Amino acid sequence: MTTDASEPPAARRGTLSKEKVARAAVAMADESGGTVPSTRKLAERLGVRAMALYHHFRNKDALLDGMVDLVFAEVELPAEGVDWQTAMRRRAASMRDALNRHPWAIALMDSRANPGPATLRHHDAVIGCLRSQGFTIAGVAHAFSLLDGYVYGFAIQEQALPFDSTEDLQEVAGPLTAPDLAEEFPHLAEMAVEHTLRPDYSYAEEFAIGLDLILDGLERRRDTWR
Repeated sequence: MTTDASEPPAARRGTLSKEKVARAAVAMADESGGTVPSTRKLAERLGVRAMALYHHFRNKDALLDGMVDLVFAEVELPAEGVDWQTAMRRRAASMRDALNRHPWAIALMDSRANPGPATLRHHDAVIGCLRSQGFTIAGVAHAFSLLDGYVYGFAIQEQALPFDSTEDLQEVAGPLTAPDLAEEFPHLAEMAVEHTLRPDYSYAEEFAIGLDLILDGLERRRDTWR
């Protein structure tokens, strides 16, 4: 962003908005690998004085609330008239995509004491979808916790994997097929040869498989929760 240095600070401050500040902070956190920007650096990015930011976010916690709210705004909400399993599958996939775009957000998604409107809208829509299709309120709580635990956990694991491509995976798992290691660790060798080193293998496919297992389990158990 370019800013005319001759423009009075008050005028530049007037071009800011809460969303503009939060979006800049999100972009900086993405670029840095997860570090929340300091007020000084964020102000430099926006071409204003640091004090101008306090008109929109009074402190760092408020800024974090705004950043997390933008991430929640990217997640697909359950559509009206869609069955709950389809809605939760789409929502889980959308959440995973958002967390892959913003890995720093995983630890913050459910930690905010003052959630923003997109966060509240998201949670209310998920609860409403499940309630409208037969879940008790206790069942909604169980389903919400399980689904989020799975999505967040999978995203953390996916981002931590030491491979990004078939070639990388070959370097990691290939040595397990060597005769000496295969003899010592036969089950790992079998997994590598028969599954993970196959040309069509993709770790990303594990997400849908695990999600289907969870949704099937929720369907079987939902009538038992009162």
